[in-house]
Amino acid sequence: MTLICDPNELRTLFLFEKLDDDQLAQLCDAGRIEYIDPGPVYREGEPATCFYVLIDGEVRLTKLSGGTEIEINRTDHRGVYAGAWTAYLGDKVSQDYAGSMYVLRSSRFLVLDAADFARMVTDWFPMAVHLLEGAFFGGQKTGQRIAERERLLALGSLSAGLTHELNNPAAAAVRATAGLRERVAGMRHKLKMMAEGKFTPEAFVKLVELQEQAAEQVAKAPELSPLEAADREDGLADWFDDHGIADGWNLAPTFVQAGLDIDWLEGVHATLEVCQTQVFEGAIRWLNYTIETELLMNEVADSTARISTLVGAAKQYSQMDRAPYQVVDLHELLDSTLVMLNRKLGDGVQVIKDYDRALPPIPCFAAELNQVWTNLIDNAVYAMGGTGTLTVRTYKENDCAAIEIGDTGPGIAPEVRGRIFEPFFTTKPVGDGTGLGLDISFRIVVNKHNGDIRVESEPGNTRFIVRLPLDPQADNDSTPSNTGDQ
Repeated sequence: MTLICDPNELRTLFLFEKLDDDQLAQLCDAGRIEYIDPGPVYREGEPATCFYVLIDGEVRLTKLSGGTEIEINRTDHRGVYAGAWTAYLGDKVSQDYAGSMYVLRSSRFLVLDAADFARMVTDWFPMAVHLLEGAFFGGQKTGQRIAERERLLALGSLSAGLTHELNNPAAAAVRATAGLRERVAGMRHKLKMMAEGKFTPEAFVKLVELQEQAAEQVAKAPELSPLEAADREDGLADWFDDHGIADGWNLAPTFVQAGLDIDWLEGVHATLEVCQTQVFEGAIRWLNYTIETELLMNEVADSTARISTLVGAAKQYSQMDRAPYQVVDLHELLDSTLVMLNRKLGDGVQVIKDYDRALPPIPCFAAELNQVWTNLIDNAVYAMGGTGTLTVRTYKENDCAAIEIGDTGPGIAPEVRGRIFEPFFTTKPVGDGTGLGLDISFRIVVNKHNGDIRVESEPGNTRFIVRLPLDPQADNDSTPSNTGDQ
């Protein structure tokens, strides 16, 4: 139903009260007055073709989050506007509806085509348009530059942490390799001495069998407490002294670490006595070299495995040589992020993983989600002051995968909780944060993945909850989405 436009009525709306008669007349000529019945007017993601100004009635504005419409505003205030309000920026920005609008009761609007609205704003307020463009694009550029700098700072911190983490196992492998070379040389020397001694062929055969037993026992050595290990070392040292082996206290720790006790040594002694050998001490020291060699090889294996794990985590975290958009297991992303942040977690933070392994892999921008986990975990560790419990939990909620990052810090004050996702807002002291970490996380989750991110907080229990659609394509088919910046 189309009605006559009255310039005097338009002047009563706050949006048009400063316009002159000629401008109001142009508004009426270009626009139209329409009654719109209850229901949807436009949906998010559709091409923005019209600018709507409410004259009387009531509207509801919504935005998609995780495939669910979230109500942003509900109002009956005369003069409120919605629709193609960025049309004056032209093709410099995506001209799609940033949200959806519903009429709640029969309402009357001034409706302007987007092109007419853009022309009027540009002709009537050229200076204002330049200022708005500067503020809009300048804010975008500033945000991008600062976000890039924050990413570089985070990358530097992660690189330093990774270097530190790699240095420890690499140094351990170097030390173990040097020790291994010494032990192998000692074994060759000891073997020559034993060959020149009074060992019978039968004794050599028995000694080689004992050597194999000792090597096998190293892999099955039990974990001992420091007190248990000390007691066993004292007992073995006494046994060595009783059997005429010099510096037995120096050999005892190696045999204890391998899980070999007095009963096993008694068996060795009995075996070699049967073979009528007189060089028992040389045999014990050869077995000692064997055990030390096995222990050092285990250390090399553990160190290189740790290096391989760190490199694998770094590749998983950076998504190096992988497509930006791919189907991944969320738990692999979370684990790689925890490995990368291990140095920052330190010894004071206990990490609890509560994973729902039944969650299927989901399509996503994996590297960008790793940035989200980094921001949330880093904030959690900072909030706890480096001491507390970090909980990483996953579960299925409706058609979404939910990821919780929880901490036991003091919580977020209610008066600032509603602002934490705003760009440049931070509760950290000057110099400790830019206020963009959560804003970047919000844009990645909401704008790029059609997901949702929220926070629930009380002292001792703060939880950031990220929800990601398990099937983003299904959401895109059912409801159009807008992935541009708001």
